Amino acid sequence: MKIDAYVVEGKNEPFLLEELELDAPGPGEVLVRVVATGVCHTDLNTQSGDMPLPLPGVLGHEGSGVVEAVGEGVTDFVPGDHVIMGWPYCGECRNCRRGEPRYCARIVDALCGGQRLSGPKAGESAYRRADGTSLSGHFFGQSSFANYSLASAAALVKVDKDIPLNLLGPLACGITTGAGAVFNTAQPGPGESVVVFGAGAVGLAAVMAATNTPATTIIAVDLHDSRLELARELGATHTVNSGSADPVEEILRICGGPADYVLDCTGVIKVIEQAAEAVGMLGTLILIGGAPAGASFTLDHLRTLWGQRIIGTLGGSKTSQELIPALISLYRQGRFPFDKLVKFYDFDQLDQAIAEAKTGETIKAVLNIA
Repeated sequence: MKIDAYVVEGKNEPFLLEELELDAPGPGEVLVRVVATGVCHTDLNTQSGDMPLPLPGVLGHEGSGVVEAVGEGVTDFVPGDHVIMGWPYCGECRNCRRGEPRYCARIVDALCGGQRLSGPKAGESAYRRADGTSLSGHFFGQSSFANYSLASAAALVKVDKDIPLNLLGPLACGITTGAGAVFNTAQPGPGESVVVFGAGAVGLAAVMAATNTPATTIIAVDLHDSRLELARELGATHTVNSGSADPVEEILRICGGPADYVLDCTGVIKVIEQAAEAVGMLGTLILIGGAPAGASFTLDHLRTLWGQRIIGTLGGSKTSQELIPALISLYRQGRFPFDKLVKFYDFDQLDQAIAEAKTGETIKAVLNIA
């Protein structure tokens, strides 16, 4: 079938809307009419060459939509179902079998291979140009910068039809990443402290998640006063503008010593090294933000030796099927108001959405596609 999709021709090339051909769903696949998709920094990092998707290709990985058709063997979904497209995984490796598909042994191929991960056409792309030449798709298993997407049934999450679909796309990645880092990775106990560096969509999702734990000190650190104000509205007990105050000194003062959990949502090496200074013995530094390819950071060995933990987390850990319904339930109860982060744009306004996200004017940009 013919679809409209944004294509990135090469490294640092623009997103250009183009008509493509998309295969019908094969075994285990579902054709989704995309209603909306979030715009994430990971898309921009891929455009700039920091993610290994072969270009040209179709990006987008925070999609929600309506099932149009299902392939052979798909029994959990029927046309008309409302779905969020979660992360793909092989389902066969050791990590998948023990309930950690975010750390699938084939995760790089699943997210950035540009081709089908499994099935009779594994290793082939379902996306072609009018002249028949193939290009990369299947980005994070969905390539949702398009009006139709071909997704793995195993990665889909069915959602109730009474919640606006255009709001739910960001739950596919960014917002779940921040929330899952708190719920699944940190798991703070009564009276503990959680510090979040970077009050963008991921960081603010972490703040909202922390308010649903027994943590009693929740500190947001950012350069933008407007975002820090929103962080307080969403449950942060304290905020620090790192442009006007030393964040480590402020964290030590507020906590009466080092913090229990410090989450870096920036991916900025200088910030990561600074955040580590706020973590003491038996404290945990959680790395969430994506740094440029090949980046490295330095930590004090003795401090780390004294029980300090450094852990990375992908996509909020665990599974989309566990985390996304939980976040939707919290949203219904008024305990996870992620809609306050979202600004909507028309499908042809991708460039504007990206520009306003880069300046900080928009926290979570979402394209209304249908």
